[in-house]
Amino acid sequence: MGVFINGGISRFRQTLGSEIYVDKTDMIDFLNRVLNTEQKCICVSRPRRFGKSITANMIAAYYEKESDSRSLFEGRKLSKIQNWDRELNKYNVIMIDIADILSSQGSAEKALDYLEAAIIEELKQVFPALAQSMVGGIPEALAFINEVTAEQFIIIIDEWDAFYRDEKYDVQAQKRYINLLRSLFKGNRARSFIALAYVTGILPIKKYNSESALNNFIEYTMLSPSWLAPYIGFTEPEVIDLCSQYDMDYEKLREWYDGYSFEGTEHIYGPNSVVQAVLRNEYKNYWSQTVAFNSLSTYITMNFDGLKEAVVAMLGGNRVSVNVFDFQNDMTSFQSKDDVLTVLIHLGYLAYDQDRQEAYIPNYEVRQIFEGNLKYTGWSSVITAVQNSERLLKATLHEDEDTVVELIERCHEENTSILEYNDENSLASVITIAYYTARREYTFIRECPSGYGFADIVMLPKAGSQKLPIIIELKWNKNTKSAIQQIKEKKYVSVLKGYKGEVLLVGINYDKKTKKHSCTIERVAIEAAAEGNYDSDDMNLLEKTDNN
Repeated sequence: MGVFINGGISRFRQTLGSEIYVDKTDMIDFLNRVLNTEQKCICVSRPRRFGKSITANMIAAYYEKESDSRSLFEGRKLSKIQNWDRELNKYNVIMIDIADILSSQGSAEKALDYLEAAIIEELKQVFPALAQSMVGGIPEALAFINEVTAEQFIIIIDEWDAFYRDEKYDVQAQKRYINLLRSLFKGNRARSFIALAYVTGILPIKKYNSESALNNFIEYTMLSPSWLAPYIGFTEPEVIDLCSQYDMDYEKLREWYDGYSFEGTEHIYGPNSVVQAVLRNEYKNYWSQTVAFNSLSTYITMNFDGLKEAVVAMLGGNRVSVNVFDFQNDMTSFQSKDDVLTVLIHLGYLAYDQDRQEAYIPNYEVRQIFEGNLKYTGWSSVITAVQNSERLLKATLHEDEDTVVELIERCHEENTSILEYNDENSLASVITIAYYTARREYTFIRECPSGYGFADIVMLPKAGSQKLPIIIELKWNKNTKSAIQQIKEKKYVSVLKGYKGEVLLVGINYDKKTKKHSCTIERVAIEAAAEGNYDSDDMNLLEKTDNN
């Protein structure tokens, strides 16, 4: 076994020896179905620390010759599938880690020289009888071997996009690299010697204008992972199982690391963060220990119209529309805020709702990264917004209605460019933005079902917090007294089952004519607020209240 050819089994065995291994072996069934078909060239992109290398090693261990990996897969998910072993250990596998080669060689050109020379040398060792007749580069050598022996290869490239991330200004090396990939994966000769191509990285395949540089590849990305969505990260059942094994609080783990959602797979978790949290029995930001933490400010400070406002809106718990289709899949060709937001989706800083074409901050861990980077942005207005948000929560808890009104109006004025301010829903967006630093200690629920209706905003203190729960009811061209009355009479406080002590009831109204906000805050005992039975006359009263 060499460095590049048939060397994956030891790496996968090491993974299986880890204390926590979440079984994703059934992904190979999908690969077996596309093997030697028109769909055999696959690019799977996902963020850092989302298991790219582990998956690549697993695939190599299954297919590679010169090894017997049956014992590694027996008893796992794959082995429960009929004919699971039909392709087991039947191919020479070439596995290339581009980032590792770049790191070891010091420059892009040296990395490419080394890559071609090293793989040719290993091919000569695997096929000694053909060594003297091998001429040209890697594609020529593979084509020659295939013509003489009918041997096919599986090529796996990990961190395929490292040339575009780490050597993003070396255009000449990038061109040489993409030409190498084209000669490997395109054309009639490649169709013959390749049984499967599996390429993985953070970015999708580079575009030139609107066309992929390797348009024969089928891509599975953070924008549209399709069939491979359950293999991007940890699924909800997998995380629930880990929480059960290690006696972890599932709801807390979900708040910290969940939030990526794809069609057919609603909950996807960042795997590295979940593993670290479970092993350490500690909920904290594990992503901040990677290069990801320090790189975010590079993107969010780019000078594109609407970018700052979009970041503020998402920090407030809102979603923003994004056009993901013009992004060139590199780290230099940014033309608009949409390109920036798109790269942040690929990097895992943002999640993407494919149906609505909206981006949002997925969880508390990533929110912390955004907040931690704000100090490096130079955005004085954003820093002020953070300070005002902290003041707003303090004013609310102290029942300082005048200050609450002042700060909400300021938030309204600063964010009119991103919000169409014409109804209670847009008012709710302003409120969530205004209170966004409160998410450190509160879980926000909009349109929370409770009692006889839906509370506009419920702020539930997180575990360990000493803060009071807060229920906010919003009115448009009405009054704050009716908002407080509605909270009480529709028994919205019933959502606080299990809480003891007091709750703050907050009524906020916006008068479109005067363009002024008003606020009423009332502190009540949770038990007293939740009491009361309603007859038909009372329900009629509630209907009247809704119209006031």
